[in-house]
Amino acid sequence: MDTTELDAARRMFIEFFKERHGHRVVPSAPVRPRGDPSLLFVNAGMNQFKPIFLGTVDPRSEMARYRRVVNSQKCVRAGGKHNDLDDVGRDVYHHTFFEMLGNWSFGDYFKEEACAMAWQLLTGSYGIPRDRLYVSYFGGDRTLGLEADEETREIWLNIGVQPNRILPFGMKDNFWEMGETGPCGPCTEIHYDHVGGRDVAHLVNSDSSDVVEIWNLVFMQYSREADGSLRALHQHSVDTGMGLERLVAVLQGKRSNYDTDLFTPLFSAIQQVFPHAVNRKIACSKVADKSKVDMAYRVIADHIRALTVCIADGVYPGMSGAQLVLRHILRRAVRFSTEVLKSTPGSLSKLVPTVVHILVSRPTSLRDRHLSIMDIINDNEAQFLSSLKQGRRVIDRTLQNMNGSTVFPGSVAWSLHCHLGFPLDLLRLMVEEKGVAMDTEALDRLALENKKVRAQTQASEHDSCVDLDVKVLPELQGLGITYTNDLPKYQYSLGQDGRYVFLPCHATIQALICGQGLVPEVEKGQRCGVIFDKTCFYTEQGGQDHDQGYFTQEILPDVLFPVEQVHLVGGYVVHQVTATERLKRGDQVQLFLDEGQRLACMVKHTATHILNHCLRQLLGDGVEQRGSHVSADHLRFDFSVKVHQGMPDNSKIKFQSFSHVYPDPARVVSVGVPIADLLKGHNNKPASVELCCGTHLLMTGEIQDFVVVSERQIAKGVSRIVAVTGAQAKEVSIVLCCIPFLENTAIPQWQRRELSNQLKSLQRSSNTMIRKLEIAEVQCHHNRPPHSNDSSSVMSF
Repeated sequence: MDTTELDAARRMFIEFFKERHGHRVVPSAPVRPRGDPSLLFVNAGMNQFKPIFLGTVDPRSEMARYRRVVNSQKCVRAGGKHNDLDDVGRDVYHHTFFEMLGNWSFGDYFKEEACAMAWQLLTGSYGIPRDRLYVSYFGGDRTLGLEADEETREIWLNIGVQPNRILPFGMKDNFWEMGETGPCGPCTEIHYDHVGGRDVAHLVNSDSSDVVEIWNLVFMQYSREADGSLRALHQHSVDTGMGLERLVAVLQGKRSNYDTDLFTPLFSAIQQVFPHAVNRKIACSKVADKSKVDMAYRVIADHIRALTVCIADGVYPGMSGAQLVLRHILRRAVRFSTEVLKSTPGSLSKLVPTVVHILVSRPTSLRDRHLSIMDIINDNEAQFLSSLKQGRRVIDRTLQNMNGSTVFPGSVAWSLHCHLGFPLDLLRLMVEEKGVAMDTEALDRLALENKKVRAQTQASEHDSCVDLDVKVLPELQGLGITYTNDLPKYQYSLGQDGRYVFLPCHATIQALICGQGLVPEVEKGQRCGVIFDKTCFYTEQGGQDHDQGYFTQEILPDVLFPVEQVHLVGGYVVHQVTATERLKRGDQVQLFLDEGQRLACMVKHTATHILNHCLRQLLGDGVEQRGSHVSADHLRFDFSVKVHQGMPDNSKIKFQSFSHVYPDPARVVSVGVPIADLLKGHNNKPASVELCCGTHLLMTGEIQDFVVVSERQIAKGVSRIVAVTGAQAKEVSIVLCCIPFLENTAIPQWQRRELSNQLKSLQRSSNTMIRKLEIAEVQCHHNRPPHSNDSSSVMSF
């Protein structure tokens, strides 16, 4: 089986559900989750459909119409609840990156049809012998009050599976959960015996390399809440997942995923690229090898796949979240390549073209990016090797200054681990070689303290908003409460004096959410979420901050209810407030925007579009947006470019009122040429045209000055611009202009000193502002992942 046959195995799965069972083909999502802080990576095919399971999907979106779906999803299981990183290399079937084939039903078919389809595909289309297969089902859990799934057992019996091959298991094996919270439910798994001709029911779910799970069918019935309880979902759904790697091993008659055509080309490349690699035809068949050579082959082959796909999808090795996990993956691969296979620096990245060849059978963005991916890997490898060298010096100095102590300080070990990324297992081995023990008690205490701080931060972030959950949304729909009309957010105009006019919005309170339920009224001082029939407030999306402002009751027009946050969930706009007086359902109100904050966001958003256009004009069509954030005081724009020439010297741009921005019902935003002219083909003038849900200026002259205050690389090939406009930009530009003036102009010394002092004060103020903006962007970047675009193919790399 070559790459063409690999495509055929994938295509057979897709076409079986599409052609024979009416499923809609949906592209793979990027491995970086979109707008889901509970996940580091997409770890299952169902992640992108989570809003459907929870009932929070926007009813106006295409996803709301999904009923039967099939796809092939890129997945990474490293970090978080599903973490296979430490198992990779130790066995022959775990991976950090893998491809998951899956089919879904959203309120359509359920257990019986799902089991029948799976059995038909495996034993019929793929021709897998029935006597090699076992199935497991959920045996119940008394502590949670969950009964055994006898319905699924009966379904398998009716299909023809022998009773001794239908096995019950508990929560650990047959109750699937995406994360610590979220959709979950009992599952039934199909297992394959690589040997055959025997009864090995006792090896199912026993971590045997010969009897492995190949397909998991999850029956989504519950949502795991933050308090650990289970809540029934509004509708029953089906979520299945089968790893392509394990399927290919079955179809090729291999007892190891690493013996298949998905990996053997990588082993050949390792032998060619690594000058000291052991020359063996297949280096993956042995699980236990004292020299760890076979394990090194598996680790490197797996990790280079994960690195290639993650970097292509915009996740780069870094210091927090998914980026930190990817850094661990890269450094683990570097350690095995340098310490076990004795490779030279730069060898690891040379495997990237082989990964691209295996995964991609047609020209895609991954093929175009493989050179920049190699550069990123090389840079991070060099940084890690430098950190190892620096860490070894710290370890040696610490050992010399221990004055006879036989315990290595845990504080030093933790500092090396946190600040240099020094692997703790390597550190422990190094000090033990010197006859010194690690202070594991102090190390564990510091790790626990760090974990508590992170948990408190996450808890405070979670508590900062009022969420709609799977209980409240069906209640809203059952009460006939209509989705919020938020079109008034686009209804503003220019007055005769040139000022923007934002009219108040008259609305009715449709629902009040307090805690995790709907309430008819809230008292003064209570924190709650308010849903109106319509609103002029912009919810945080598309990289633009949510609006600020307040509303008043018509019966108490002098009492203000400040709006703290605004969220869009399942078609409802939730305004978070702390009630300053009693509120009840049916109250008539008027909503007022903080006009200064809204206008400032509009300025920055339109300026961001023009900046994107200017970069393309200056650096070429190779410029690709990697993320953006728009707030009232600054904008941030992340971009990559195939041949990055850096920013031009003149980074100060003066905008004039050369045209309008024309929002269309499809939310196409054009700067420079009216939409109507574009549709007629009259587009000879320069124009910025983008799809965008944000709010924009009607005349670009409001931007005034624009100054780039910071431009730096946040990862190899990805630059970040932080910029300001208007008065802030003028303040920065004065500093930039006055410095050469003072240096080159003949003026009296007393005047020079006076102007110099004024300039220094202004410069300090400007530098402080710039530092605050950069710090804010670092914090913002950790909490808000940049947007990532995906192509329309089924399996998009």
